[in-house]
Amino acid sequence: MRRGAMILRPTAALLMCSVHLLILLPLGATAVRLSLPSSGTKCVTEEIQPNVVVLAKYLLVPKDHTRIPTLAVKVTSPYGNTLHHQENATIGQFAFTTTEAGNYVACFSIDSSDEGAGAGVNLDWRIGIAAKDWDSVAKKEKIEGVELELRKLEDTVESIHQNLLYIRTRETEMREVSERTYDRVAWLSIMSLSVCIIASALQLGHLKRFFQKKKLI
Repeated sequence: MRRGAMILRPTAALLMCSVHLLILLPLGATAVRLSLPSSGTKCVTEEIQPNVVVLAKYLLVPKDHTRIPTLAVKVTSPYGNTLHHQENATIGQFAFTTTEAGNYVACFSIDSSDEGAGAGVNLDWRIGIAAKDWDSVAKKEKIEGVELELRKLEDTVESIHQNLLYIRTRETEMREVSERTYDRVAWLSIMSLSVCIIASALQLGHLKRFFQKKKLI
């Protein structure tokens, strides 16, 4: 019995650590409420690295239940590629795996031309590990309980590791851009100073010849 207790205690402690880490670490799930005017567009954007699963659901919430407008939804990649486009919608979802690093944009607008047809949109936006269907994973791999929580923790740690690598890559790129900009500014300063020196020398030479011609010196 004592040996069994010694086995269960570390397992329980590990499970509690897993649960606490899963609660404390950001999982990439965001729920927002957008208030849409009768005309105009509102967008949400998020910077995401490549090879990340994105899943989002949206629901129209009309302000006036006697007049129910419809939505136009468009999702684009950092390079302007359309990933999702839906018109005359009141509810929907989109899912994709990112192929480009940068800002992904989801824009919502009211289709109706009725001036009083404003509405709200509930958006549930999930990326990475938060977009994974853990029930399907548990059934497919036949895991549950502690094993499932450990699998979630493992995927969370891997997601954080990938985020850190992406941030490090972005920092390196920004540092290289800053260094190139500094070099260009330095060369521009040197060229400007050289032009000023040459212009001053030419002006002095011109004034010297002018005074010599006038026999002032």
